[in-house]
Amino acid sequence: MTGAADQKTDQTKNATVRKTLISWFRENGRDLPWRRTRDPWRILVSEVMLQQIQVARAIPFYERFTERFPTVDALATAPLAEAIRAWGDLGRYRRVVNLHRTARIVVEEHEGRIPADPEVLVTLPGIGPYTAGAVACFAFERDVPFFDTNMHRVLHRVYFGPEVPEPAAKRKELLALAAGLVPVGDGWAWNQAVMEFGALHCTARRPRCEECPVSGHCSAHPGMPGALAAAPRAPKREPADRYEDSNRYLRGRVLAQLREARAADGLELRDIQSRLRRDETEVGLPRLRGAVRSLEDDGLACTVPARDSDDSSPGRAVAEERAAYDARPPGGAGGEGLAGIRVTLP
Repeated sequence: MTGAADQKTDQTKNATVRKTLISWFRENGRDLPWRRTRDPWRILVSEVMLQQIQVARAIPFYERFTERFPTVDALATAPLAEAIRAWGDLGRYRRVVNLHRTARIVVEEHEGRIPADPEVLVTLPGIGPYTAGAVACFAFERDVPFFDTNMHRVLHRVYFGPEVPEPAAKRKELLALAAGLVPVGDGWAWNQAVMEFGALHCTARRPRCEECPVSGHCSAHPGMPGALAAAPRAPKREPADRYEDSNRYLRGRVLAQLREARAADGLELRDIQSRLRRDETEVGLPRLRGAVRSLEDDGLACTVPARDSDDSSPGRAVAEERAAYDARPPGGAGGEGLAGIRVTLP
């Protein structure tokens, strides 16, 4: 009888937690542009942009990008260079390369329709289990389980207790729990609710436990504040190098110069160096050479010898017709004469 009683108790808790969090979300959830649509393309763009990017920062980029590319076909038929320009300085630039590749695959292999099946979605470039589940749920309203960091934290605290100093549950256990919690016919609201609750209320360092709507059913209550206070702090690190001195920053500045140049034949490396200097970014040619190589490796730039950089160049013609994601055009960043090359968007 004890097992049956425990099962009934769990079902009661699950039902209460679902109802409470969905109700909380309907009263407190943010009005975000991707929550006003079920368009699979716009949902996909939002999920790609939002990974490790704050919501407030992502919104204007999302709106500009979807205005420029309102459909998957619009992106698939555009040169990658245009996609990079529309992406702007959001960062995480490899994502736009993968999104461009995904758009072309969807048009060529899926008749221009974003797949609804998470198992198919994960086969597309740059789409992992979380993004696949989010698109299936938020665009197609499929009752599928998935979770991000916020959802992981909420479910762990409610069902297993504080996640500090060490998690009490393994990821596999939480995945199984998440799968059993998705309410039939209401997966969209449930997944949005758990995600939003973790982002706004049950936060990592300062959860609002004193006004938590599920505190009576939370395994971390009332000990969560104490657990956080007692959790060992990470040792202080030596002062890190300035972000402005990082390769990520330099890559972003190089891409910004290429976007702003607009010329189809790009810029010579020394011109990029001069432009960066005017922006008070001093960088030597060897370091700039390395940044360009890394952009080329990621499919974000192409290089050709300056003397061969007109539009009739075979390497340039290929890049214009279809982005060379995995291969460098002739005259790529392989030799020592890189200072004499011209850099273009793909």
